[in-house]
Amino acid sequence: MHPTAVLNVVGLTPALLGDDTPHLNALARDGASAPIRAITPAVTCSAQATFLTGTLPREHGIVGNGWYFRDRAQVAFWQQANQLVGGEKVWDAARRRDSACTCAQMFWWFNMYSSADWSVTPRPIYPADGRKIPDIYSHPAGLKDRLTAEIGAFPFFNFWGPTADIRSSKWIAEASLRVDEWMSPSLLLVYLPHLDYTLQRLGPDDARIRADVRAIDEVCGRLIATLRARGHRILVLSEYGLTAVRQPVHINRVLREAGLLAVRDELGLEMLDAGASEAFAVADHQVAHVYVRNAERITAVRLLLERLPGVEAVLDRREQAAPGLDHERSGELVAIASADSWFTYYYWLDDRVAPDFARTVDIHRKPGYDPAELFVDPALMVPQLTIALTLAKKALGFRYLMNVIPLDATLVRGSHGRVTDRLEDGPLVISSERGAVRGPVESTAIRDLMLSHLFDGQPRSA
Repeated sequence: MHPTAVLNVVGLTPALLGDDTPHLNALARDGASAPIRAITPAVTCSAQATFLTGTLPREHGIVGNGWYFRDRAQVAFWQQANQLVGGEKVWDAARRRDSACTCAQMFWWFNMYSSADWSVTPRPIYPADGRKIPDIYSHPAGLKDRLTAEIGAFPFFNFWGPTADIRSSKWIAEASLRVDEWMSPSLLLVYLPHLDYTLQRLGPDDARIRADVRAIDEVCGRLIATLRARGHRILVLSEYGLTAVRQPVHINRVLREAGLLAVRDELGLEMLDAGASEAFAVADHQVAHVYVRNAERITAVRLLLERLPGVEAVLDRREQAAPGLDHERSGELVAIASADSWFTYYYWLDDRVAPDFARTVDIHRKPGYDPAELFVDPALMVPQLTIALTLAKKALGFRYLMNVIPLDATLVRGSHGRVTDRLEDGPLVISSERGAVRGPVESTAIRDLMLSHLFDGQPRSA
């Protein structure tokens, strides 16, 4: 068995490799590289579930970063329980071949209560007074304390939100090296999200992303050099590529104006009432699951959405079979945006009655994905003062609302979820082993590629 490390560099594409990626280039020269054929939806949770199980959403059930839980009449995003993912995970498949095989899962999603030997994942603490305290969850529980004592607290506010930056990826990389040193896992899974932030803020065509590409390449360089010196084989991969966007599509507002989406008034603010809605959309980047309560309305809802500018396709349950999205968690319809568009979750028609969480970073209460959380509202006169005063309330023990997120979806410049038109703009895989991959590689082949790196004398081509 050969120790293997898998570095998930979110947003990395063949098109981004070049002068700014000397360490990744060197790995590819020593070994092999190829594009990956992304799945639909090309989003984090779905892509990772496919990589780890070798199956499509119809089997593993992860139809997006979130979906409508019909049995609870609630939308939920960014769940962590590994039991939600169907199918045999790569570490369990490895143990069938060699019971001595172990796995450390560092910040990959659905990272709680799995059968992996060690895991670390972000998990804030929510006291009853309304505060959100940065923290991480680990298995075993003591691993969190050991990591914090050695390298400091996880920089949670640099992992997501307006201050998201390279510091979170650096911390994850350092924590991964410590876990590798202490535990010697056979398979080390490392999640490095940094590029995703800049690509959503600026888009892939902005020259300013080059500094961020260099920054993540340096993090990868340290990981690659250290892990190879320890005898590891290396796989670098990405989940999706981002494309430049210019048009947000307010799909839920269209459904509301058609009398299909219901809201309820809570203290003068509007909340989505999913259970009372005839139709509503769970927006997730460039893909939206549209849940239609009565089957008789499906055709009418489809015709409505197909006429909407920025919508490229609307798939019914039969058509969802082609990309492998025909799972009970999927919407009765799945809308896919055009290459330059993406779906907002916004359902209110007047910003004055937007829910209080809309202007905050709140990934669990929002009934859809919100990339505007990467920005500070440019309409704030002195945003630093607003943030400072809010933090002062927090320090004094008062309830507070960090309502600094804009409601201007046009600020977003990059998105994903739709399979890119060109392979070079999509995800990729790099192996330290010569001849290990020849492209393009199917997303469903990544699990077996990990296993071949663990067990084969010379990993077979995928």
